[in-house]
Amino acid sequence: MKKILIHTEYIELQNVLKKSGIIFTGGEAKIFLKENVVYVNDEQENRRGRKLYPGDQVKVNNEIYLIEKEC
Repeated sequence: MKKILIHTEYIELQNVLKKSGIIFTGGEAKIFLKENVVYVNDEQENRRGRKLYPGDQVKVNNEIYLIEKEC
């Protein structure tokens, strides 16, 4: 499990994909989510603007990313 640290209240799914290095631009997120299966908290998700909060988990490409608030 990899951690995604955030400084704000939430982070959008497309930014998690960028921070994790899966995509490089926000424009790629729409295409990526159409062609790949992504889960947020064990539910399939395809909205790139989905807000994720500390404690949420994203599963993509058999990797799990945990959203955590950086102090």
